Amino acid sequence: MVENTEFGLQGQIWITAGDESMGGHGRIRLLSRIAELGSISQAAKSMKMSYKSAWDAVNHMNNLAGEPLLHRITGGKGGGSTTLTERGQQLINNFARIEQVHQRFLQELSQDTGNIVDDLFVLKRLSMKTSARNQFFGKVKAIQIGAINDAVEISIAGGHSVVATVTRESTQELNLKVGSEVFALIKASDIILVSDAKGVRFSARNQFAGTVARVQAGAVNSEVVVSVGESTLTVIVTNDSVESLQLEEGSAVTAIFKASSVIVGCPL
Repeated sequence: MVENTEFGLQGQIWITAGDESMGGHGRIRLLSRIAELGSISQAAKSMKMSYKSAWDAVNHMNNLAGEPLLHRITGGKGGGSTTLTERGQQLINNFARIEQVHQRFLQELSQDTGNIVDDLFVLKRLSMKTSARNQFFGKVKAIQIGAINDAVEISIAGGHSVVATVTRESTQELNLKVGSEVFALIKASDIILVSDAKGVRFSARNQFAGTVARVQAGAVNSEVVVSVGESTLTVIVTNDSVESLQLEEGSAVTAIFKASSVIVGCPL
């Protein structure tokens, strides 16, 4: 969640007639200005819109309302005037009442924006589309600065950490610092599975011990889902590897991937 930011909820009301929109606050305000000034041209000028646009809006509302909203008085010393019909005034009054109820609803909902905003960020993350099968959200735990590349340690769910190698330029462009919220993306084909890692040391920075949750065989390759605490890793291996490693549900494995295989992203 973004810190030190005050969040609120806003919204607008629109009136519809069937599948057609009669308009919202702008058109109702136009009607109110016409009633106040007694002239469509003066109302249009006060709202910085053309006379034609004002008339088009009024005609559109008249057609959808099924009866006139304005009454024009022609002639006379002043050149005539325009007033609202009873139906037009009723529309303005009811819109004002609806807006009051709508604003109260938004105010009540805004009192709980903390939890709501948290969930909005989660939903935004869930809606992110990427070809990488493994997507983790976390916070930067540490950054080891290098001459060309930086090592970024990211804390993810379950107390685990993912280490990513990014260029110094990327660290600056993404404005990465301790506490920054980031995505860690790893392609399934970049992960290696080891069935017995005891007594063996690997150069890869990321090593996760877990158990096989599912094996789905394909024509050439198989998709292996590995449970690592509260998280899962999806790995693509050949069918021959599944057979040689004797991978099946419940098998203990270690998932290994290089820090350079991790793509780091930042939410906007």
